[in-house]
Amino acid sequence: MKVTINDIASRAGVAKSTVSRYLNGGRISAATSEKIKLVIEEHDYEPNSFARSLKSKKTGFVGVVAPALDSFVTSKTLIRIDDELREQGYTTLIINTSHSIERELESLQNLQRQKVDGMILFATELTPQHFELMERLTVPLLIIGQETDRTHCIVFDDYKAGYEMGRYVASAGHKEISFLGVQEEDVAVGVRRKEGVIAGCKENGAETVSFFRGSFDFQSAMKAAKEQFSNTSSTALICATDTIALGAMRVARELGYRVPEDISISGFGGYTVSAMIHPSLTTIEFDHQETGVLAASTMEKLIIGEEVEKLQRPSFSIREGESVKGKK
Repeated sequence: MKVTINDIASRAGVAKSTVSRYLNGGRISAATSEKIKLVIEEHDYEPNSFARSLKSKKTGFVGVVAPALDSFVTSKTLIRIDDELREQGYTTLIINTSHSIERELESLQNLQRQKVDGMILFATELTPQHFELMERLTVPLLIIGQETDRTHCIVFDDYKAGYEMGRYVASAGHKEISFLGVQEEDVAVGVRRKEGVIAGCKENGAETVSFFRGSFDFQSAMKAAKEQFSNTSSTALICATDTIALGAMRVARELGYRVPEDISISGFGGYTVSAMIHPSLTTIEFDHQETGVLAASTMEKLIIGEEVEKLQRPSFSIREGESVKGKK
């Protein structure tokens, strides 16, 4: 009976992906490599034949499409993805789209024409054009940051994260709270995170939750913060990202408010700079390292045909800073 890669994996006591990595020249431990080698020799398995077949069908490249490479979240996750895929024997082709949906769609099509083995998309928005393209793809697609049942996704539980921050700030005694959010085209941050914040605030004692919308960039954040200060008497601002929170903190200082004595401010992201400033920012810290590892391992499994859960959620935690009054 012909021995398969699954048989080799079973007899060696390792995952199918590990055997694939061994045959494809990826990095694995010396002990594991020796185990696989012995099983291959014992059963007269022909790795060279497999490798030739693999080479004829696979390129060893994984395309990664991102809206901006200067983003803390994207860069942190991307570095980990690249490191992990490199250890598995793959090379990443990274494309920056500068937040252009048109360039994003074109990039995915171009990567498929270049016959990459799989694609990873850092998505801020999923349009009907995205869904139409998904129907035509012939290689695995993994989306980070947005959720759909049409392909595999890795996305934080934005509703739960929002709820936890809303609960945290309201439980500190704030009755009037403002949320500085983003456009609702970004369902994860613009809708679900907002809904979670509002629920967390209202279910834990906040009487009023006002909403102001800006964008992800610093200047837009400052504009939204100025509007908030002009129109509310809120004692706390919950900001959809750390960048927005940093913009709000600058506006607060310019207007003569003290943080957190006069106004409490919190964010989402867990950026390094948010812990370095004074007062340090209270924020939801997402595990970007875990996201990168999870994305790389998921892509490897998809490429070799292993079953993977359609939706996976990395972990998060509240990083308590000095910017929320009543909390240390």
